[in-house]
Amino acid sequence: MPAHDAPPATAQEPARPWDVFARARTALDAFEHLVGGIGTAILALITLLWLVFTAAACLFGVGLFLVPGTLRALRAVAGRERVRLSRWGPEVIGPGPSPTGLRQAVADPATRREVGWVASHALLGTVLGLVGLTLPLTSATDAAFPLWWSFVPPSEATPSLGLWTVTDWPGAFAVSLLGIGWFAVTLAVAPGMARLQAWPGRRLLTPPPGTDLVTRVAELTATRAAALDAHATELRRIERALHDGTQNRLVAVTVLLGASRRAVSRGSADADALLERAQDAAEQALAELRAVVRGILPPVLADRSLTDALSGLAGSCPVPCRVDADVEGRFAASVEATAYFVVAEALTNVARHSGARAASVTVRHRDGRLWLKVTDDGRGGADEHGGSGLAGIRKRVEALDGVLTLASPPGGPTTLEAGLPCGS
Repeated sequence: MPAHDAPPATAQEPARPWDVFARARTALDAFEHLVGGIGTAILALITLLWLVFTAAACLFGVGLFLVPGTLRALRAVAGRERVRLSRWGPEVIGPGPSPTGLRQAVADPATRREVGWVASHALLGTVLGLVGLTLPLTSATDAAFPLWWSFVPPSEATPSLGLWTVTDWPGAFAVSLLGIGWFAVTLAVAPGMARLQAWPGRRLLTPPPGTDLVTRVAELTATRAAALDAHATELRRIERALHDGTQNRLVAVTVLLGASRRAVSRGSADADALLERAQDAAEQALAELRAVVRGILPPVLADRSLTDALSGLAGSCPVPCRVDADVEGRFAASVEATAYFVVAEALTNVARHSGARAASVTVRHRDGRLWLKVTDDGRGGADEHGGSGLAGIRKRVEALDGVLTLASPPGGPTTLEAGLPCGS
């Protein structure tokens, strides 16, 4: 390749304004993390002192009565840090209930790791948090030095670190340049400080290696069982619909056709009436068969979209229903079928049991999940074990590794929300 075709090895792109803004935004987020870390660091310091006091009291036997409460406080403070870390990154899963005795606490690896976190975060988290607060204040104070230095006594006209005494305007503007330098240093080091402050929690408050795998295997086992239950329930529903509805209609058609054939052979005038009844029974059987097919997988899902299918459900609901769907593209057929089933069953419950005057269906796609929310202004008090079909909805959702929440206080309103994993 000719030399003039290759880009210069030392060429650097000029800094763009939005890169500076992005770094400033990153630094601002880091300061927010550092300030939040100070709160948990102070709690960790208090907990550490209480742990030391309890351990010393155990030497005299009195501390044994303090152990359960101390362990609960330890687990609560560590849980608060897990929540904080989960807001700013991957979720940190906590262990189960705290142990109640000293021997169980010593044998519990999660408790030992929490004690190590309390000791490290009480010192490191506090120091980094205070430094994180001091840096922006120092840079702002020095950057604005020319605005206030002449109003203070000469002995106090110094930069934030007291490096020298300012006696003239050139020195004041030099301090201002120093403040800008502090600001640049702040932008550079704040994200690293926030990561360093969070490191003990990420290291010690996460489950031991293998815990995630065991938990995931248990979840998949439960999901597989829920999928099999949902499949069996769906088969029973289809069999019941075909046996109790369509099959009886077809039997009636056969009987009526036989009766009309005998009437024709006898020359009876009832043959036309019997044939008309047979035709009506056949049409009813066809309509019920179409309803069963739509219950398995509505054709509108394949022909149009999930939004159109849900709008059709809302239009046929006896209770006035509004659909607010803000989704783009299509999802897997299993996801759309489950979403349709959830909304259909929920609106059926609204019409039969809630006494509501209005309902709404909200559909959103965020965080790799399809979120469905069905709300009504009815009497509330919905119960999954009350035979209203809510248990079937939960099984259908959990079969896809989804989540379902129900809020239905007496007097209403009732809100059912389901999240179905569907990728990003």
